[in-house]
Amino acid sequence: MVAEKTVALFRRLCKQWAPLPELSTSEWADQYRILTTATSAEPGPWRTDRAPYQREIMDSINDPEVEEVAIMASAQVGKTEFLLNMVGYHIDYDPAPIMYVLPTDKLVETFSKERLSVMIEASPRLRDKVGEAKSRDSSNTISEKSFPGGYIAIVGANSPSSLSSRPIRILLCDEVDRYPVSAGKEGDPISLAVQRTKTFHNKKHIFVSTPTIKDASRIEQLYNDSTMEQYCLPCPSCGEYQPLTWQQVKFEYEKEENGDFEIKSVRHACKECGALHTEKEWKRGTGKWIARKKHSKRRGFHLNQLVSPWSSWYDVVHSFLVANRDGTEALKVWTNTVLGESWEEQGEKLEEETLFGRCEDYGAEVPEKVRVLTAAVDVQDDRFEIEVMGWGPGKESWGIEYHVIYGNLRQPEIWNELDEYLSRRWSKSDGRQLGIAITCIDSGGHFTTEVYRFCAPRSHRRIFAIKGQGSRNGEYIPLIAGHTETQREKAILFRLGVDEGKSKVFADLKVQHAGPGYCHFPTGRGYSLDYFRGLTAEKKQLRKRMGVAYYEWVKVRDRNEPFDLRVYNTAALEILNPNLDEPVLLKPKPAAQAAPAAKKRVFVKKSNIW
Repeated sequence: MVAEKTVALFRRLCKQWAPLPELSTSEWADQYRILTTATSAEPGPWRTDRAPYQREIMDSINDPEVEEVAIMASAQVGKTEFLLNMVGYHIDYDPAPIMYVLPTDKLVETFSKERLSVMIEASPRLRDKVGEAKSRDSSNTISEKSFPGGYIAIVGANSPSSLSSRPIRILLCDEVDRYPVSAGKEGDPISLAVQRTKTFHNKKHIFVSTPTIKDASRIEQLYNDSTMEQYCLPCPSCGEYQPLTWQQVKFEYEKEENGDFEIKSVRHACKECGALHTEKEWKRGTGKWIARKKHSKRRGFHLNQLVSPWSSWYDVVHSFLVANRDGTEALKVWTNTVLGESWEEQGEKLEEETLFGRCEDYGAEVPEKVRVLTAAVDVQDDRFEIEVMGWGPGKESWGIEYHVIYGNLRQPEIWNELDEYLSRRWSKSDGRQLGIAITCIDSGGHFTTEVYRFCAPRSHRRIFAIKGQGSRNGEYIPLIAGHTETQREKAILFRLGVDEGKSKVFADLKVQHAGPGYCHFPTGRGYSLDYFRGLTAEKKQLRKRMGVAYYEWVKVRDRNEPFDLRVYNTAALEILNPNLDEPVLLKPKPAAQAAPAAKKRVFVKKSNIW
């Protein structure tokens, strides 16, 4: 009996000490990774064959000759999933200190709880090695998880102390085009993180991102200085291997009465023989990665949605037609997120005389196509500058009036006059009237408290305070960056990413023909040549800091209030989020009648149009 127990003990010990079988990252994922309904539309065991282009990307980190991997890719190709597979492989199979870098430290908790922890809990091989997170257990927290032989630290690229505080062997940088130019005053966050790997001879650096703007895209620069590989499929007719590109996609469609599109057919032409084949025919072939350059230590991979199993060609074409209909900004997003390519800015200067020459007679206060009115107020020391704008299908816009109210902002009279102006109604040619559905008032000047006091009792009319926030060190901030309630006045305050807003406005101003995104201006009503000088008072310039390129908005004239007000109106429309494609039936109302008061003050994302 004792002998049998001794033999069993030695067998267990020998099994633990036995060398592991050689597995690549993709082989490990196929054997041990489990997907759940919380993170995947296809729960169950991981199957690399579902998206075979992922195999070479994941296994590249197992090549001792490869030190760096740059992946420039669209959305919906599995970028985060194969990064997680790399994490799982090194937790279970090749233990090492790992650093996972996100654009900001605000994303750390969400990623840790909703992606990393879910993977660990769903995969027994990982769950046995990473214990449950406990606040008192310093070895396993939200931002750091230890396992035998290593740990993973999850940090933000805007946190210099986190980037430079520990040695690491595996560096995983996610969405690098969203990183700030500098982590505080310490310099480029990628360079800071790379410095942490210097002591390891077998270090690995993985850079992943959807590209953004040409010449300022980090991932494009990394990809261009790599093997520049493309995933190629054989032509079903001639067998010539080639990447699937948008230029070779041929499609037919019909535009429906409601403005949507019905895709009739989509095929891809062979660049060699010209034969047209469907998505299924192309994807039936066995693909391979083909390099366009040689590189001593960095492999580069490019992916677009045409090869993705989670996005059909019909979806790709439909999204293109919608983006093309909706204007330059939508087309820019489509190029980045669907093609996985950077967007090249064109014509970075707008001429005030050209825009002034576009002024037209509407024939009424409000043109027929306008569905909703927004207003924006810029607060100066001696005046309010106000612009009322109308919006129609496809976010086509009409300037309604640019108005200035002068007075002493320390006295109630000018605030009463502003309230009266924002309460007025505007008429269409048939007598129907619109009130202002939402107003954004700048609170960043010398009258912050007064703005809060004005907005708080009027939030039921959707009169909100705003505070603009420029990008620091190139850090991306969305147009609507969040909202809070002020402590004393109980006013709703929205934070705006003004650089993103300026890019949206600038893109719309460059639209040349009436339709989605186009900006109309009336003759008179405050739209003088001085207004257009203020509207074109800023431009984007390419700058470099510590060797990192980024774009920055700079003034070319002192007075830029019209440009700011366009940004605030664009933000107001995004906060309101109306359905501009549905007609709104409006009954004639007396011009002096104000909008009805609601029973209680509530902020609603989806709201009815007044």
